Amino acid sequence: MKPLWKLDRTPPIGTPFDPGARHDVIIVGAGLTGLTTAVMLTRAGLDVVVIEAGEVAELATGGNTGKLTLLQGKRLAEIRRHHSASLVQAYVEGNREGMDWLVGFADHAGVSYERRADHSYAQDPNGVDSVREVHEAAREAGLATRMLTREELSEAAFPVVSAVALDDQVTIDPALVTQALAEELLATGGTLHTGTRVTATHVLPEPRVETPVGPMFAEHIVIATGYPILDRGLYFAKMRAFRSYCVSFRVAGDVPESTFISLDSPSRSIRPVSPADGPGGTAQLIVGGNGHPVGRSDSEAAAVDDLIDWTKQYFPDAEETHRWSAQDYESHNQIPFVGAMPRGFGSIRFATGYAKWGLSNAPAAALRLTAEILGAHWHDRPSWMVKLGTRLTVPADLARGAAEGAKVAAAATSGWVEAERNPVPVPKPAEGEGVVANRSGRPVGISTVDGVTRAVSAVCPHLGGVLDWNDAECTWDCPLHASRFAADGTRIEGPALQDLKVLPRKSGG
Repeated sequence: MKPLWKLDRTPPIGTPFDPGARHDVIIVGAGLTGLTTAVMLTRAGLDVVVIEAGEVAELATGGNTGKLTLLQGKRLAEIRRHHSASLVQAYVEGNREGMDWLVGFADHAGVSYERRADHSYAQDPNGVDSVREVHEAAREAGLATRMLTREELSEAAFPVVSAVALDDQVTIDPALVTQALAEELLATGGTLHTGTRVTATHVLPEPRVETPVGPMFAEHIVIATGYPILDRGLYFAKMRAFRSYCVSFRVAGDVPESTFISLDSPSRSIRPVSPADGPGGTAQLIVGGNGHPVGRSDSEAAAVDDLIDWTKQYFPDAEETHRWSAQDYESHNQIPFVGAMPRGFGSIRFATGYAKWGLSNAPAAALRLTAEILGAHWHDRPSWMVKLGTRLTVPADLARGAAEGAKVAAAATSGWVEAERNPVPVPKPAEGEGVVANRSGRPVGISTVDGVTRAVSAVCPHLGGVLDWNDAECTWDCPLHASRFAADGTRIEGPALQDLKVLPRKSGG
């Protein structure tokens, strides 16, 4: 499954890792957060290095739909339901500055984009109240939204009964803009190391990161890896992770000029792609949705198939070109976590929890991280930074955290119980399939991918959750805190830092 954005495109490749090197700032992660922070700090004259386990835009950034909007589906209404109007306004203002920065960078770098109206809509009458709630929260936060009826939405060939719209939003190729960021970083004296995994960070006796090929030192360290790869602050327990799916289509007929995202279920996200805001040189349509907690799905492949069926129902001539998925993180208090890491002595910072809206939240986070690293005093920072940086946890945040904790506990128990019920030997999995079985009291994951049958430990090395097979991506996913591993056990993402143990494959499993 490869995103449309990575079609026939070679990402920037950095220089070989230099063990023992010293820099002003080390940034872990070459997605949008890491690279915008790196460019901002390099422009300020600091010596910055970005270290990435994979390639530029490897995970969430490369899987983004490329919708840069302040409306953000139901996000504003969700925040307003449990927090003050001033906090929602601060969130919007931060995202506005993030959006303005990214658009300004795109203009500077020659990355084209489209201006489009964005819509949050209801698919049936039961969702109309949600549309109205989004409109009220957006207007209260200073956005010039407008309510629309079905009759005013003639461009939508799919079911819409009501929508709230915000004009002059942006669609852009997320991988192309990230590539341009990496190119500026390298051109202005920054350093990029790809294919190097950071396995630990330390503050004492001096700040440094550890990798399999040696350490690297800096005064400041920024963790920009989705889930933080550090357990300081227990942020894996303060967020929940979702996987959602996208399919791109070549459509001979008309497609909407605007972007849409449903407020009711099943979730549907519609994004047109033109030669100006996407690769390939031809008009396409992206349909996304069907998100679910990581590792807690009966079939990820069925979620993708459902999107395809839905698209062909309303765009009969649609021809699939690409399919992919992405993993996003949402904090229990609805606002991204940005700032100093607990017990980091002011040397380690991080950013995460964008709840699928990273194109504006990532540069907003970078602005905050840059202000902190450069030592800007509170009274010199924009009011939105101060407000978001001093928010309080409210009872609803605790309730969401408790509910998610209960689901994690249930998943932890059920995984072990279900593995006990399936002792080896088991039939060899068919191509693209995987099964968890019990071998000598331990869960083992057996899968067949590209004709190769493998056995790995099915216990997540983070906190011992029993992994679940993802039949869309052919990966092992943890239902506790969303670590993911390839079929051969190689770590892909999440709070786990080790690969899965490879086990000898016995006859019959």
